[in-house]
Amino acid sequence: MSGIRAPAVAGQFYPAEAPALRSSVSGYLRDAVHVPGGPPKALIAPHAGYVYSGPIAGSAYARIEPLRERIVRVVLLGPAHRVLVRGLAVPTADAFETPLGSIAIDQEAIAEIRALPQVVVSDEAHAFEHSLEVHLPFLQALLDDFEVVPLVVGDASAEEVAGVLECLWGGEETLVVVSSDLSHYHDYATARGLDAATSRAIADLRPQAIDHEGACGCVPVQGLLLVAREKRLRVEVLDVRNSGDTAGPRDRVVGYGAYAFC
Repeated sequence: MSGIRAPAVAGQFYPAEAPALRSSVSGYLRDAVHVPGGPPKALIAPHAGYVYSGPIAGSAYARIEPLRERIVRVVLLGPAHRVLVRGLAVPTADAFETPLGSIAIDQEAIAEIRALPQVVVSDEAHAFEHSLEVHLPFLQALLDDFEVVPLVVGDASAEEVAGVLECLWGGEETLVVVSSDLSHYHDYATARGLDAATSRAIADLRPQAIDHEGACGCVPVQGLLLVAREKRLRVEVLDVRNSGDTAGPRDRVVGYGAYAFC
C-alpha cells in the first residue's frame, strides 16, 4: 500500500481545503490557553470536530511550538471507534496524507514493536479513525520534519499500552501524543464535575481512577500514566472545557482536556 488518506475530519479531501484547514489550526494555536512550563515529553489532547475541540487541542499543541526542530518522531495513540481490533493496531502504509501534505510513517519503529504480541497490523482500523487523524494537521503546522508512529488502541490493557510506549519512548526527539475526549453527553454541570475528577486523576498519575465514562481514550491514557509514574513525570493541566463552552448547546456536552507531561 502506498499510503492511507488520513482526513482531519470524516470525509474526503480536496486541495482547496488546505488554506481553510491551515487557517483554522493556526487560529487555535494563536488563541490557545498558555500555561507556563517546560518542554513536554507527552501530551493528551482531544479528537472531536475542530469547531468543538480545536481550541482545547490548540492549548496542548501550543506547548510544543519551541520544539519545532527537536521533535522528529511522534508516537500517536488513539482509541478505536469504528473497527473492533485486539491490541494496538499499526497500518501497512508508508505515509498518512492530509490537505497539508504527507507524513511519513516511521517504518523502523513499526518493525521494532511488531515483535510485541499486543501489536497487530490492521489497515481497516486506521482507514477512517478520526482519533488519530485530527491531530495530524496540528503536528504539520508545528514541526518541520517528523515521522509518525500511529497506533489505534482496541481491546488492550493499560499494561500492554505501557509496554509499547516503553519500547518507543526515546529521548527528546520523540513526542508521545494520546488522543482522548473526556465525558460524553451529560448536561453541562454534570460534565464539568466528571471532567474535573478525571483531570485530577490524570494530574495525580492515578490510572486506576479513570474509566471509559471519564475518557473515551481511557486505555491509552492509563498506559501513558503508568509510564509517566515510572519515569516520575509531572503533569500540567492546560485546559479543560466542553462543547458547551465552544460550539454547542449545554444539555448534552462532550468534555475535552489538554495535558502536558514534563
